[in-house]
Amino acid sequence: MSLEGTSVHASAVRVGNRAALIRGPSGAGKSRLAFDLILAGRAGLIEPAVLVGDDRVYLAPEDGQVVVRPAAGLAGLIEIRGLGIRRCDHVDSAVVALVVDLDARDAERLPRSEALTTSICGAKVPRIPVGRGFSPVPLVIAALTTTESSPSGNLSGDCLKEIGNHMSSTIATE
Repeated sequence: MSLEGTSVHASAVRVGNRAALIRGPSGAGKSRLAFDLILAGRAGLIEPAVLVGDDRVYLAPEDGQVVVRPAAGLAGLIEIRGLGIRRCDHVDSAVVALVVDLDARDAERLPRSEALTTSICGAKVPRIPVGRGFSPVPLVIAALTTTESSPSGNLSGDCLKEIGNHMSSTIATE
């Protein structure tokens, strides 16, 4: 591992004060998802979002967490398919709080609990496996703005009418 950390083929976006690390094979849509999250932040669908890095980032353990940094030569650059490489605002580092794996072979409609976490640099991080052909944007927004449903006697009036859901804010929005 270098002083910068471990180099990985991935993109990362800081949403609020935590980063989503986006992994997947070439052409899977990492840059597209990164830009979509930036746009979602601008639209107010999620907390403000800014690029950490596109295409190549560095991961390093720090105080039990994983910090992501852009590759020096790529900092502030993002590929926009159809427009080419574009310059945009970026940050120098962020703590990884979510991993999105595009074209994941273990993606399922109702994923097993063990598929929803991964270990990076020795830290356990929440994970979203996204299957080929599925849009990751709604999944990531849901992960950033909701919590798991749990059996509870404290149902809202809408839930009693069977027209609501059992979702509430997560630490990502608190």
